[in-house]
Amino acid sequence: MAILAFGAGTSHGPQLSTPPSQWGLRASADHRNAALAFRGGDYTYTELLALRSPGFAAEISPAARHAACRQAIDELGAQLKDAALDALVVVSSDHKEVYGDELLPQFAVYWGETMRHEPLSPESLDAMPPGLAVAEVANVPAESTVRSGHQPLALHLIRQTSAAGFDPAASLALPAGRHGDHGIPHGWGFVFQQLLGGGETLPTVPVFVNTFWQPNPPSAARCFDFGVALGAAIESFFPSDLRVGIIASGGLSHFVIDEELDRDFLRALATRDADHLRGIEDDLMRSGTSELRNWIVVAGALHSSDLRPRLLAYEPCYRTEAGTGCAMAFQVWEPA
Repeated sequence: MAILAFGAGTSHGPQLSTPPSQWGLRASADHRNAALAFRGGDYTYTELLALRSPGFAAEISPAARHAACRQAIDELGAQLKDAALDALVVVSSDHKEVYGDELLPQFAVYWGETMRHEPLSPESLDAMPPGLAVAEVANVPAESTVRSGHQPLALHLIRQTSAAGFDPAASLALPAGRHGDHGIPHGWGFVFQQLLGGGETLPTVPVFVNTFWQPNPPSAARCFDFGVALGAAIESFFPSDLRVGIIASGGLSHFVIDEELDRDFLRALATRDADHLRGIEDDLMRSGTSELRNWIVVAGALHSSDLRPRLLAYEPCYRTEAGTGCAMAFQVWEPA
């Protein structure tokens, strides 16, 4: 059987690739947002600031937070390369960059032999909200690139998780998507470009989770249980000498930071508290915070493994005094 030899969770928020001096570009969008999601409610910026008084002005330190995050990304990338893996399973969320309202699967597994990874066109960059274009170019190659899939492993994961009672969509060809390029989106691009260095990458199986979009984001319990089935499927794959890693890409709480939620979540990961992870309410996993679902899938996959979690960094990257921003976390599961 194959070996689950490495696990990781990584944030991929735009602030990671935005110069600290330009974090305010996204802050201006927060001020205009009339539906900032926080603990089950939706707030204007003014309402959120009043709710969270006296606010987080003292916590806004872009240069220090950015430097700490970049150091953690470098460390995680080095650990990933040192793990000497044969294949990688990357669990992330699609921001309707690929799948849209025609068909929106809860879980999907891409089983192509290769996948396209495309640079963003000037038109796509110009259409992005303020503060995103400067970051998203870091998650795509400078020119059209073909990444390797791992078709036999992907097919095995589809069949085995289906046999376990799940119904993952099977995607052999990525739709044209928002950018019209049939390319793999930024949740996976972050791993390829920023953790693996953008050159030749490991054969990768992309697993899509509908974290964001109504009406069918999976519950925390469903995510954890799917992860358990995914981990069992990986470890039942032949040949026996295949070393497989699994990575969650996305999170933690954003676009409103909730440190209490994050720290309880990270504590549950550290202690393998399946009840806590399975019990997180849907109302808490909205907007960007919904990407906790990716981490829950990976935690389920690794729940019975011999790998042990170790937190590399947690940085609540505030950009306004109302507490908007993105909480960044970087974690490995490694041999004891």
